Amino acid sequence: MVSPAVKQTWAVMGVLINMLGNGMVLSFPSILLPAVQLPESKIRADLHTASWLASCVGISSIPALLISSFLMDWCGRKTAHIVVIIPGIIGWTLVAFAPNITGLMIGRILCGLTAGSCLSLGAVVIGEYTSPSNRGMFLNMKTTAVCLGNMTVHIFGHFLAWKDVALVALVPHIVAVLIIFTWPESPAWLASKKRFKASEKSFYWLRGTSAKSRRELDELIRAQKERLDGTNSTILSEKISTFFKNFTRKDFLKPMIVMVFCGLLLESCGRHIFPAYALQIVKEVTGNNTDSFYYTLGIDIIISVSALFSSLLVKVMRRRTLLFSTGFAALFVLICVCMYIYLVTKDIMPNNKPWVPISLFSVYFILSNLGCTPIPLALLGEIFPLIHRGVGSALSGIIVSLFLMIGMQVTPFLLVSVNVYGTFAVFGSAMGLALVTLCFILPETKDKTLQEIEDYFNVRLFRENPDDKEAKMKMIPHES
Repeated sequence: MVSPAVKQTWAVMGVLINMLGNGMVLSFPSILLPAVQLPESKIRADLHTASWLASCVGISSIPALLISSFLMDWCGRKTAHIVVIIPGIIGWTLVAFAPNITGLMIGRILCGLTAGSCLSLGAVVIGEYTSPSNRGMFLNMKTTAVCLGNMTVHIFGHFLAWKDVALVALVPHIVAVLIIFTWPESPAWLASKKRFKASEKSFYWLRGTSAKSRRELDELIRAQKERLDGTNSTILSEKISTFFKNFTRKDFLKPMIVMVFCGLLLESCGRHIFPAYALQIVKEVTGNNTDSFYYTLGIDIIISVSALFSSLLVKVMRRRTLLFSTGFAALFVLICVCMYIYLVTKDIMPNNKPWVPISLFSVYFILSNLGCTPIPLALLGEIFPLIHRGVGSALSGIIVSLFLMIGMQVTPFLLVSVNVYGTFAVFGSAMGLALVTLCFILPETKDKTLQEIEDYFNVRLFRENPDDKEAKMKMIPHES
């Protein structure tokens, strides 16, 4: 008999492989933009057009998040996931065969629709399909998958033309769709639609029938029955009033404020900016175009390994401890690297040791990918109550997309106007603001069920339950 852990891992693989493809979307500008700015290129783009080719992904993510929010609430997590991957498949095909800038832009926009949709949808799926003891690890592995996608583009881009890389990028999306077809529907979504028998069957398939699993299912169904009993009005005006009142509830507002600063932290730490402009940044820092690929590949490997290591650390460390210890350490290293590059740029220090800034950047990305990158994305699948999960994750994704769009849009101009040190100084300031604010508003979610987290935002206290002692001892329950 297949264990629940294996079934959860199989389901999560559909999300992770798709996220690898989305990582390729984000880092594709690193090989596309230099190519289309070459004088001999058949498709030419100036700096302004090139910046839009990079940032249009963030723009198209905004309607995508709204669409995915509607789809995941209307037709379920499984069907929604299949539907939102289709634009990415079409988009990469258009990019591969684009005859001009317009074709490239349309293809990138379609890829952005898939990337934006899956940002929140993937986190919600992992949050609902996996057990509390495994949820943090699997959510963190979304970041690892994106990092591997970034590295895949840089590797293939060194040996293949960008049009061929676009065809390679089709593979993860296609494989993900095949896996998603084998999923059961989300137990939480089925319960929210009063399909309690189907919810029970799906839940036990994913989690097993241990006493702990039964208690979690009972809590889920109890909470949904209470919510549904309180929203039985058939009067349209009352339904509309109830809908808008949901946005003023503290169990919506508090998680949303947390996600605003999580989104700022995620983008300001360079998570999406660096892969998109990695080759240009490394070339400017080292002054060596020949070796820039190898430096970039080395940093890609370091980022991917550190993101994977974070998935293991989150099993044994508290979320807050991991985030703030690595986050503030990363900020200190970033200040050091900015000061070093500034002194070199002003000829105060010699520019004959490119390994120094590259080593500092490597340490910075190790630290930031242990906490600042994975934890905000993990929280997206944890902190919103079921009643708000679709719209809350969508609005959070829109906020992240806006930060992404702004970052992608201004980075090429910052690199030209204030150099690499000025660019990262701007991002570092935003990173510091986000970390300090989160110190005061971020709750600890390790080993808590989604229902316990939902209750916390209502009463500001995690209730005691029979599993608390077991969670503290970090014992993984046997599931049959």
